[in-house]
Amino acid sequence: MKRKKREEFEVFQITEIDGDFVHDKKLVSWTVSIALLVIVAIGVLIAWKTIGRDHSAQYETQEARLGTLTVSVTATGTLQPTNEVEVGSELSGIIKSVEVDYNDRVKIGQVLARLDTSKLEAQVKQSRATMESAKGKVFQTQATVRETRSKLAQFQKVRELSHNKVPSQTEMDAAEAALDRALANDASTRADVSQAQATLAAYEIDLSKTVIRSPINGIVLERSVEPGQTVAATLEAPTLFTLAEDLTQMELHVNVDEADIGKVKTGQEATFTVDAYPDRTFQARITEVRYASTTTSGVVTYETVLDVHNADVSLRPGMTATADITVKKIDNVLLVPTAALRFTPPAKLQGQKEAENNVSGGLVSSLMPHPPRSAAKGDTNTNTNKKHQEVWVLKEDRLFAVSVTVGSTNGSMTEVLGGGIRPGMALVVDIAEDKK
Repeated sequence: MKRKKREEFEVFQITEIDGDFVHDKKLVSWTVSIALLVIVAIGVLIAWKTIGRDHSAQYETQEARLGTLTVSVTATGTLQPTNEVEVGSELSGIIKSVEVDYNDRVKIGQVLARLDTSKLEAQVKQSRATMESAKGKVFQTQATVRETRSKLAQFQKVRELSHNKVPSQTEMDAAEAALDRALANDASTRADVSQAQATLAAYEIDLSKTVIRSPINGIVLERSVEPGQTVAATLEAPTLFTLAEDLTQMELHVNVDEADIGKVKTGQEATFTVDAYPDRTFQARITEVRYASTTTSGVVTYETVLDVHNADVSLRPGMTATADITVKKIDNVLLVPTAALRFTPPAKLQGQKEAENNVSGGLVSSLMPHPPRSAAKGDTNTNTNKKHQEVWVLKEDRLFAVSVTVGSTNGSMTEVLGGGIRPGMALVVDIAEDKK
């Protein structure tokens, strides 16, 4: 009896265990089903968003076109006269008068200013008197020469008649020595005359330099002296006037950056503007590209000279100008906006086509794991080769990348040398907005 109860107890225990197992199995099945439904719902939502994203995006586009590409280099500089002369004084003294003023037109030889000549006139008189005195001494020495020469000739005749008996040899030597001394004195006095003449000429030249004259035909830009002012010419001549030869022909000196200097050549055309005439554009032409460099705050530049016509004399020396030098001009080429080359769609838009394929293959396939996907074209386009780039076009509201080979650019437009772009094609340059 006890054994039978024991067996019934074991059967009951096994039945309870089997019930729990069945209950757990049903619970797991429900959990897996719910999880799958949640995953499918998430996948559908993601696929719907991915599919609809491209249709919700609005793009800004610009067309490729045939046209003329002008590439220019911008540089700044100042206007200068073609020939600027600083007029100074070699002499020290007091300014007696000033004959010209600012902006006066002058001719070669015209008097600009005069120095006080009182001291120089006295020196000229003194030098002339010294010269006259030297000339008087010359007359004396010439008389002495004639006298000693005559005496020597007389001694020689007497000695010849006396058959070399008289005068004695000593007297003959003395007479010859006297003649030599007379000739030496005559030469010395003649040298004194030359010296006096040179001194007089130097003072007369200085006297002529007290009148300061214009060396060129031009205009007075600066006047740095007033009547009564003392001029001290010691180591260098002080500048009294600055003259410009011809303001109808000027030069523009600009500093071209070292990155652009290789494109700049003599003979290239340029345009420039100045602040005084913001609505006017002036023409210029490069006449010289200098090899010497200038470094300012670590920036290396090269001075370039441009020839400027200034017939109406509206431009003035010292004006700051901004020049655009035309370094390249190409006609009838295919041009695309540079912004289209810089445009890269977001990764979510670049993956649109692949997402649509996954959805069309079924929701389950979209949820299945896939091997890692290669990076989008827009992400890999890091311009490792700047000549080969990509632009994006719209076809049936979808983005497609088109490879192009680019050439020169002026910043806003870029030349296309090859690729799948044709005139009139709309290229995406930016994303305008997303529809809500």
